[in-house]
Amino acid sequence: MRIPTSFLYEQNIRAINNNQNDLVKTQEQLSTLKRINDPSDDPIGAAKVIRLTETIDKLTQFQRNNDLFQSSIEQQEVVLTNITDSLQRARVLTIQAGSGIFSQSDREAIAAEVEQIRNEVFDLFNAQNANGEYIFSGYQSNTQAYDFNPASANSFEYLGDAGTNTVRLSDSVEVRSSVSGQQVFENALARFNYDVTGVSGTASVSDTVITQQGTFDQFYENNYDALNPANNDFQFTILGSGDIQLTNVGTGAIVSTQSFTSGQPFTVNGAQFTIEGSAGDTVDLSLRAPEKKNVAETLNDLVIALQDPSSSDSDLREAIADALVGIDNGTADIAQEVSSIGGRLNTAQSIYETNLDLEIVNAEARSEIEDTDFAQASADFSRQEAALEAVLTTFPRISNLSLFNFIS
Repeated sequence: MRIPTSFLYEQNIRAINNNQNDLVKTQEQLSTLKRINDPSDDPIGAAKVIRLTETIDKLTQFQRNNDLFQSSIEQQEVVLTNITDSLQRARVLTIQAGSGIFSQSDREAIAAEVEQIRNEVFDLFNAQNANGEYIFSGYQSNTQAYDFNPASANSFEYLGDAGTNTVRLSDSVEVRSSVSGQQVFENALARFNYDVTGVSGTASVSDTVITQQGTFDQFYENNYDALNPANNDFQFTILGSGDIQLTNVGTGAIVSTQSFTSGQPFTVNGAQFTIEGSAGDTVDLSLRAPEKKNVAETLNDLVIALQDPSSSDSDLREAIADALVGIDNGTADIAQEVSSIGGRLNTAQSIYETNLDLEIVNAEARSEIEDTDFAQASADFSRQEAALEAVLTTFPRISNLSLFNFIS
């Protein structure tokens, strides 16, 4: 069979090109440290690398979310802790103000410090994050959370909404990243109380005070009826037997019956009464509707009561009792949110570590697929370089061979 000279040239040129391509590809693998630089290098491997890269990118974004989340709620925790510390000081001052040995000037001095605490709490209500957004305004983060208007019935008005933001930390975990002022500050219950609404006959009430707030609160919670206001009305009736009987006007149920001496104090369900009257006389009571009040408003009411020289002892006593309950309830709501922050921080830190482990595992899996085996690639490069050099060296000699070379 005759082999054309052109065939020899084409075959050798093809061999040179193949060797050059192999050498260039190996050189690229060595320079990029990637075994797969084009999908054609390994179509199945390239598809796996794309999926792993997407997973790693998603995990990286989750980690960024986690960093921002932890920074945000740690700032919230600091603000809420500072409010709590201020309220604890206000509580101490409130108890001092109730001391019977303090003069009006002493109470005014206490009022001045409580007023400063009130202003500090108001400033913390309007705390802002690093972006200048108001932390406790809900979705209205560009709007100041609270406004102070001393002339208004409610001096501290909430201007935000009830919105809360969430952030996703993994495919299956989404956590709350903010809290609105309405949720953490506006749900503090004011002190449960009652009003004397009327008397009959010769009856008169010279004094009434809640001496055991916890006992009265339990009575209130067991008896207050938000649906039927008539069931919130009660009546004392002085009996001919020398007893006094408390009856629920709406239901007719007898709540309590005990001995009675006109003008002598007696206690029913945590409330102490001093009633003067005779058999058949009645005294009407009504449970006040529950009220919610933020702690800044509570402190403001206390300041007003302490600064008013015309306040009677009973008025001051009621103001102090209201303040103590309001501070305690407000502090409890804040403590609950701080506890929630701690739980969410623990969750975030655990997820951060899990995501970090997953990121490492996926990165290793991608590396095994696409990274260059440096030792193998180096050996291949040396072999391919030697092969190319051999082809380039031998081809000119072979191409010049002719039968005339053997004729002497």
